Amino acid sequence: MMPHDSTALTAASVDPKEVAYYQRLAALWWTEDGPFWPLHRLNALRVEYLRRHICRHFDRDPTATRTLSGLRMLDIGCGGGILSEAVRRLGAHVTGVDVVEKNIHIARLHAQQAGLDIDYRAATAEALAARGEQFDMVLNMEVVEHVADLPGFMRACTTLVRPGGLMSIATINRTPIAWLVAIVGAEHVLRWLPKGTHHYRKLRKPQEVIALLNDADFAVLAQTGVRVNPFKRSLHLTRFMGVNYMLVAAKPAQRQM
Repeated sequence: MMPHDSTALTAASVDPKEVAYYQRLAALWWTEDGPFWPLHRLNALRVEYLRRHICRHFDRDPTATRTLSGLRMLDIGCGGGILSEAVRRLGAHVTGVDVVEKNIHIARLHAQQAGLDIDYRAATAEALAARGEQFDMVLNMEVVEHVADLPGFMRACTTLVRPGGLMSIATINRTPIAWLVAIVGAEHVLRWLPKGTHHYRKLRKPQEVIALLNDADFAVLAQTGVRVNPFKRSLHLTRFMGVNYMLVAAKPAQRQM
């Protein structure tokens, strides 16, 4: 696993050519009108959704500039750090984890360039749970459709939420229309995503995810669908959850002795 501090970019073991390579990738990842534009549009939508529900749950002012100040957040499957940086700018203390070390390298480089202190790690949710780490909120966005053992993964994720904390999950439903829109449309027709990014059998229905949350005594506070307009390149919240959806769930607080 890579070091976790800024000295990693100046250590003797760092190859400057490798750093330059990942810097080029980081620039591509973070170009909002480039090939990752759907992720940037989605991120803007979900950050506002999360801000609203986090502030309601933790009794914060949603209009404050750093409204998440003091809250510890974990971004599972953080990729290049687009969501991690957004919540860090709102004041949260952020840990971002990903199993792809290249993603962590890109995220660290961009955060350093942006002057943001984010704890990025090449690690799994299971590893953090085994160490007993806990957070005020766990961001579990576009991950559950990629894991091989969903029940085991979700057990680890629910363990990572402190009593009284929150988890948010975003993913794709397993419906014929989701297959048509998210796989055929996004991967084969519009080519917004590489072919093979998603596999229909691994998509998760809301009731499957909610059942696993309920097994850990979580209560679902909110859920919404996400609608994509491919012509205007815009995303909106919708009551229809047949394609993309997000939910927020709360872990019960510890009982007073």
